[in-house]
Amino acid sequence: MGRLEILITGSGIAGLATAIALRQLESPDFKVNIQLYEKATELREIGASIALSPNGLRTLERLGVHNALDDDVGFRGPSAIPMIYRHWKTNEVVSDDRFVNVPDHRHQTARFHRGHLHQALLEHVPRENIHLSKEVRHAEADANGVTLYFEDGTSAKGDILVGADGLRSKVRVAFNPGHALHWTGRTLFRSTFDASLVEAIQDLPQDSTHWWGPKHIFFASKLGKNQYTTVGQYDPTDYPQSQDPATVSWDQVGDVSVFRDLYKDWNPVVKALAEETPYVRLFPNFAGQPLESWVFKSRVTLVGNAAHTHGGAYAAGGSLALDDAWALYLSFLHILANGEPGADLSLQNIHGALILYEKVMLPHTERLMKNVLAGIGSSPPQNDEELRHRIKNRPSGTWHTEHDVEATFVRVLGEQERLRRPESSSDSRDGVKQSRL
Repeated sequence: MGRLEILITGSGIAGLATAIALRQLESPDFKVNIQLYEKATELREIGASIALSPNGLRTLERLGVHNALDDDVGFRGPSAIPMIYRHWKTNEVVSDDRFVNVPDHRHQTARFHRGHLHQALLEHVPRENIHLSKEVRHAEADANGVTLYFEDGTSAKGDILVGADGLRSKVRVAFNPGHALHWTGRTLFRSTFDASLVEAIQDLPQDSTHWWGPKHIFFASKLGKNQYTTVGQYDPTDYPQSQDPATVSWDQVGDVSVFRDLYKDWNPVVKALAEETPYVRLFPNFAGQPLESWVFKSRVTLVGNAAHTHGGAYAAGGSLALDDAWALYLSFLHILANGEPGADLSLQNIHGALILYEKVMLPHTERLMKNVLAGIGSSPPQNDEELRHRIKNRPSGTWHTEHDVEATFVRVLGEQERLRRPESSSDSRDGVKQSRL
């Protein structure tokens, strides 16, 4: 019987999704042992709200996490419009996003409290496979395997290491120490609370809404399980120097009075939402340049924000993490399907699976990250006419919100096959590859 020992750092959304996906590689001839190592002392997802666009929700269904697809867990707007954009002062609708090809209601953009989505994923991972209080100190890999070293003095060994430990990934640092993160110029106020606190607000939009202002944005939406979220954005010049992004930790308690003051001159709906927000937490936004490769020493790769340090822009992080997990699974499934049943994977085969995964996901995320980095430091609109023009002429995000990771996987396989074999016979083989999915 073949066997594969997989180590995953981090048990957030990316780590859990990866574990759920790779467990599906197990068969009567092949044993998969997956162990997750989490630095937290308890299984609690920090953060506020999270959105999953159609690509992520389709992948959630493929993973078998059907318990997260119900309207009770994730909120979908009644108009089936994923986002509405309003003017900061007049409250008028200036623009909106629309689905292009999302016929299934369950795949329409949904918004969750992160904790609820995290809990839904946790139900599909054995608790005995998750090890808490395991903060990574260092990681190594060679021809014989991978080793994780923890701050408590212990270590773990395996065949493959998947870094799912977030934007400040210790695994990424171990194998690419020169990669740096930079503040994007945005720090967010975020809050989640019971929706009953804002239900009495007059003219409260029923759909998820972005208000755009001259310097700032304001976002509000209902979430699943009768929760609500408000999100604001500030510049450090509007906030005490002690709250400079360099000194603010992720999920730090913020000053709700400053949040309310920031929106006191906005339209009555936004002002009322800010006034009813009971607390805020701070989230400084950092991003880094796209990595040239996600594969290290033929045995190590990255998923989620550890791989694509885009700082959560376009609310794409959760969906990308799910797509990463599925693409990694498909890549190993392809290698196993073309290998000898019941045999251990060779280093060459492991490397081949990780490279295939990279070819599927890296170009897509690199495009997103380049868009993010191009917008850093852009000047605010000079007048109201320019503001309205920017809102109306936002670039379409359908290429990433409705991206199909499985279709991309099939296309990449076809491209590789055409490079290896004469073009005249490539079409028939592409059909064989698709049938294996």
